[in-house]
Amino acid sequence: MIVIPIKEGENIERCLKKFKRKFEKTGVVKELRRRQAFIKPSVVNREKRLKAIYIQKMHDADE
Repeated sequence: MIVIPIKEGENIERCLKKFKRKFEKTGVVKELRRRQAFIKPSVVNREKRLKAIYIQKMHDADE
C-alpha cells in the first residue's frame, strides 16, 4: 500500500502529485499492460537482441 504523509495545510494538488509519482514508480500499470497479451520468449529475445545491436551502433557512432 502506498502511504503519503500529509502535513498540516499542505496543498492537495501537491499531495496528489506525490501519490502519482509513487504509484508510477511501483510499475503496476506497466505490468498490467505487459500482461494483456502473451509474447513468445523467442520474440522477446529477438527484440532484446535488436535493441542491443541498435545501442551498440549508437555507441560506435559516438566514437
